[in-house]
Amino acid sequence: MDWIQQIASTQPVAWAVLVIMLVGFLGLAVASLKIRGIGIGITGVLFAGILTGHLGFRVEPEILEFVREFGLILFVFTIGLQLGPGFFASLRQQGLKLNALALSVVVLGVLTAVTLGKWFGFDMVATLGLLSGATTNTPSLGATQETLKSLGGEPAAQATLPALSYAVAYPGGVLGIISVLLLLRLLFRINPEREAEEFRTQQRQGFEPLEHLNLVVDNPNLENLPLCEIPGREGGVVVSRIKRAGVPEVETATEQTVLHQGDVILAVGKRKALDRFRMVIGKVSDLNLVQAPGRVVSRRIVVTRRDVLGKTIAQIDLDDLYGVTVTRVTRADLEMSAVPELHLQFGDMLQVVGDETAIAKASAVLGNRLTALNETNFVPIFMGIALGVLLGTLPIAIPNMPVPVKLGIAGGPLLVAILLSRIGRIGPLLWYMPANANLAFRELGIVLFLACVGLKAGENFFDTVFTARGLYWLAGGFAITVIPILAVGLVARWFLKLNFNVISGLLAGSMTDPPALAFANATSGSDAPSVAYATVYPLTMLLRIMSVQILVLIFCR
Repeated sequence: MDWIQQIASTQPVAWAVLVIMLVGFLGLAVASLKIRGIGIGITGVLFAGILTGHLGFRVEPEILEFVREFGLILFVFTIGLQLGPGFFASLRQQGLKLNALALSVVVLGVLTAVTLGKWFGFDMVATLGLLSGATTNTPSLGATQETLKSLGGEPAAQATLPALSYAVAYPGGVLGIISVLLLLRLLFRINPEREAEEFRTQQRQGFEPLEHLNLVVDNPNLENLPLCEIPGREGGVVVSRIKRAGVPEVETATEQTVLHQGDVILAVGKRKALDRFRMVIGKVSDLNLVQAPGRVVSRRIVVTRRDVLGKTIAQIDLDDLYGVTVTRVTRADLEMSAVPELHLQFGDMLQVVGDETAIAKASAVLGNRLTALNETNFVPIFMGIALGVLLGTLPIAIPNMPVPVKLGIAGGPLLVAILLSRIGRIGPLLWYMPANANLAFRELGIVLFLACVGLKAGENFFDTVFTARGLYWLAGGFAITVIPILAVGLVARWFLKLNFNVISGLLAGSMTDPPALAFANATSGSDAPSVAYATVYPLTMLLRIMSVQILVLIFCR
């Protein structure tokens, strides 16, 4: 066994990997345990790390810090890639409300910290560390230390005291957020799965399902007019099939198809748009063109070819080139009319109508390579992470602030990932990650992050906690965590009637807490917590960093 004891000194990297993997294994084993269907989830890794660090397993500080930050970057970047396509729609729908609630959490947290610090007689420098740890916000701890250095003072108070109180409060901060989520779930008798389904239903509101309508051309004014000149299609109506009067077989209808009285056409669109279109065309036909004889078939084609990404349906011009009509587009479980100005994105599912030969040609143009949906291209991902780190470390000067504000290596990658996944493609770079790969990297990132945080906190955790000062810090930090989010959570559910999964993401985001978000995602089975988290995260991060700097200027001059 001597060789195992020698690994730590002779092979520090191998030792770090060994210890972190051990913590991950033990933590995930604890995370899988449930009592009456409720468990602590991914937070088990944090407590496994604390225990392992307490037992004397040490990792080189530089290695530990690198793995911790790298894990956090992986976690937030993959979340951003997942959220990008629907993030801005969510921001328009309820962004103001959620950010107002997040602002309330920040303000209440600051007031609670200052009040408790005065009440228990805490040193204000220690109180600022408690505030950072209780809100699980490492950048605010860094901002506290940098601001203290800019003002001068005792080095020990600047570096040791905030970091120590932060380490004591951090585990209680993570546990406090999850405890509040469980308490809200119990108080309001919430079923997270049912709430997730309600959230998906709310997301689809405003997107009416598409229908089809068989119409007889009765309007004499339409004689010899091509479909592209027919009025009444402003609502996104698409005509996919036509049966000529006196002809038994159905044909594919394109924009250049000329209408004659007595023809029967198949129109696809939303109900209101179809009703308006019917008034222009004529009357409803008893004949169902979908079931009528002919060589026309309907197929689904997946957009995977890079040449067509970003182009509109009109630009790819499948009807002119191949006699194929695109009737609808499905994107992220949302079905849309194939209007000419709709831009195509990677993974779009197109419903096309035409004969088999024409559809095969259209399929070659669009790609339709299903295996591409499961391929991960790492070049744009590496570039995206690099851009995110650069943005996170960019100093943002604010008037009358002694030091610039930074988004941090969590905020920068998150914002860049959201923007890039929303754009989808820049030149040859495609920001797309398959769902299974995204989930795998996200889980790996949060496990690495929590394992390192636990190992670092475990070194002095029990020695500090089991003292009079440590117990006061622990209680004060827990109160700073629980009081603001419990108050805002009750208001959000009781008075504002917000979805519980949205509240979970809101509270996790207002505390900038990835473990709480991972817990909320695991219990809800939907992306509702992630959407709310990303909606409030940027503002919350900025407020957390600015608030501690203001407190330093007020109380530590």
